[in-house]
Amino acid sequence: MTDEDRRLLDMAGRRWNYAGNHADAVRAEFGMSVTRFWQKISRLLDNPDALEYSPQTVYRLRRLRAHEGNHNDSANPA
Repeated sequence: MTDEDRRLLDMAGRRWNYAGNHADAVRAEFGMSVTRFWQKISRLLDNPDALEYSPQTVYRLRRLRAHEGNHNDSANPA
């Protein structure tokens, strides 16, 4: 895991009151879109090193990802 990966996880673990604040912080800190940020976070959530680095954050974000996946599946039945 790189230093940037750790910084990404640290930012993903923070609580934000407003989505705009988070988007601005992501652009300022990493120079990327929020979409790209969450794509990278999703990849990191499957990395054992990320789990070792920040288990509470990884478990919380995995739960959120699973919930979103279940929500999307129910909205689009096969």
